[in-house]
Amino acid sequence: MIEILNEVVLWWHWMVFGLVLLLLELLTGTFMVLTLAVGAILVGVISFFMLISFNSELTLWIVFSLIGVAIWFKFLRDKSVKKSGQSNYRLDTLGRVTKEIKTNLRGEVVFDTPVLGNTTWVATSDEDIGEGERVGIVEVNGQLIKVRKNNG
Repeated sequence: MIEILNEVVLWWHWMVFGLVLLLLELLTGTFMVLTLAVGAILVGVISFFMLISFNSELTLWIVFSLIGVAIWFKFLRDKSVKKSGQSNYRLDTLGRVTKEIKTNLRGEVVFDTPVLGNTTWVATSDEDIGEGERVGIVEVNGQLIKVRKNNG
C-alpha cells in the first residue's frame, strides 16, 4: 500500500489537501485546522523541490502540524482572558442596569454583547447601583453575575 502511495501522491496533492483544510478552517473558525493546512502546504512545497517518500511526507506533515499547534498555544492564543468563577470569557463586556441593584441584593443588567449566550442577567454588587448606570463584570458565579460601576 505504501509503495502505491509513494507513486500516486504527488506534491500538488499536498497543496490541494492544504487548500481544502483552509476552506474547512473558514467554515469552523477555530484556527486549529489552520495549523494542519499550513503543514500540508509546507509539505507540498518541500515535495516539489525534493523527491521524498510518502512516509517522509506524512512524517513532515505531522511534525509541522504539531509545531503549529504548539506555537498557537504558546504565543498566539488570547491571553487577556481572566479567570472568574465558571466563566473566563469577555469580562471586559459592559452593560446597563435595568433594575436597580442594592448592596448585596439582586438587580438586572443588560450587557452590550452576550455573556455565556445571554444579554440579560440577574446581578449583584457590593455597592448600590442605580437604574441606567453602566457596569462591568467582576465575577460570574453560575447564573448570577457580580458587577461594579464602570467609571470609564
